[in-house]
Amino acid sequence: MNTGIAKRKLSAWNAAAAAGRVKKLGLDMRKSWLSYLFIAPFCITFIVYIMIPTVAAIVLSFTRFNSVEPPEFVGLLNYKVLLTQDLIFWKYAIPNTFLFAVVVGPVAYVLSFGLAWLISQLPSKIRLWYTLAMYTPSLTAGIAMGVIWLVLFSGDRLGYLNSFLLQLGIIDTQQLWTTDPKFLMKIMIIVTLWSSMGVGFLALLAGIQNVDPTLYEAGRIDGIKSRLQEIWYITIPAMKPQMLFGAVMATVGTFKAGAISTELSGSNPSPQYAGHLLINHIDDYGFIRYELGYASTISVVLLLVIYFTSKLCWRLFGSKEDE
Repeated sequence: MNTGIAKRKLSAWNAAAAAGRVKKLGLDMRKSWLSYLFIAPFCITFIVYIMIPTVAAIVLSFTRFNSVEPPEFVGLLNYKVLLTQDLIFWKYAIPNTFLFAVVVGPVAYVLSFGLAWLISQLPSKIRLWYTLAMYTPSLTAGIAMGVIWLVLFSGDRLGYLNSFLLQLGIIDTQQLWTTDPKFLMKIMIIVTLWSSMGVGFLALLAGIQNVDPTLYEAGRIDGIKSRLQEIWYITIPAMKPQMLFGAVMATVGTFKAGAISTELSGSNPSPQYAGHLLINHIDDYGFIRYELGYASTISVVLLLVIYFTSKLCWRLFGSKEDE
């Protein structure tokens, strides 16, 4: 009897506390309405384009859904099929994705930092133009695919690479570069690295330029004798937030890549699944087979992969206060 009364009192107290917090939030919002007005566009965009689609994907991953009939709840069946029966997922999508990520992610990150550091050493008058030259490929990647890369790796004699190698006598007949499984992944890596100097690159450049110059002077007094030591002991520790942001952007950008194999090879799946990444696997089931429930399951797996990889980046570059 006493236990029941205590439980009711506790629930009433929790309800009153919750009502008090809601009332306090309402008062804060009325008091700081202008601040909430400024953050409203971001909050609305985040909810509509990030939160709702993510929740919808998680819910649909437990259903059988073909976009025509109502979703049918199947429990963990999609996950069971993905983990035990989907040979394409295990044989091609996972290995190709991690190979692509392991090569492109770290290499693009190191290149971004190296180029950002080199540009920061240039005179301010020409620094802007070099920054623009490095950043532009990330903005024009779609145009460059048709204007540069598909022409360069064209499988006929008019393709620049074929024409050049034939003239040198290195090859006897033209190569089908983008449809040959031996070359497709390598070409994907080259093209992705070319266009990898995006927002992460700009963040690294800003971080390098904002390092306090007095730190370098103090470092030289303390015995730092080379630029490499400056970078390792001063520059990188002083710009950890930018290093973290660049690492996360490189990770997310690498794992969400996938359209590049379709653009290069002209098909999805790519020839012999040579360039088949997780994103291509999602597109295959979601927009070709219209098995949207199963495609949502693969999306959830990809979300988890990106999450744990981002946590690793936080461990490497984040501070204890950020975790």
